[in-house]
Amino acid sequence: MNKQLEYYKDLLNEHPESEHTASDEEDDEVEEEIQPKKKNIKKQRAGVSAEVYGENNKKGDFVPKVIAKSEETKEKLRARLMQAFMFTALDEKEFKIVVDAIEEVSGKPGEDIIKEGDEGDCMFVLEKGSLDCTKVFSGNTEKTWLKEYAPGEGFGELALLYNAPRAATITGKTDFTCWKLDRDTFNNIVKDAA
Repeated sequence: MNKQLEYYKDLLNEHPESEHTASDEEDDEVEEEIQPKKKNIKKQRAGVSAEVYGENNKKGDFVPKVIAKSEETKEKLRARLMQAFMFTALDEKEFKIVVDAIEEVSGKPGEDIIKEGDEGDCMFVLEKGSLDCTKVFSGNTEKTWLKEYAPGEGFGELALLYNAPRAATITGKTDFTCWKLDRDTFNNIVKDAA
């Protein structure tokens, strides 16, 4: 834009006999003509952000936790985790860290394991039983049934990936057992690998 403005000034200075003079008003008019129109950005979607690592939570400070398990439980857990897509990209060392850090949780029919709107501090992989996923959509007061989780399926990772509240409620349809993985292990091991 400045080059075009200089060009017009030079042109006016080369031809002083012309009707045009190099006044400030004309410079302003030329500059206004050259400026591009601004785009309407009122309809942009909201941004999505992930967890930020700064002075208080450096990635290098991660110390994996270890929850004691029998070899039989570890083998059963390895087989189950390989059914969930997010664990398939882990190398052997990373997979061992996840297996050591994961803990078992159980519940009964009607018991919520995740509540819509709560802060996400862990993710789960269903070992046995079945779970119902429901959501209350805006403008409604009733829950809408979304899906039934079967053994091998993972859930709760979106709240960890995007540092967002839980998007739905997960409730026991039958007695259930899940494997629970904490936020730190997920963010330091699983998220980077996936």
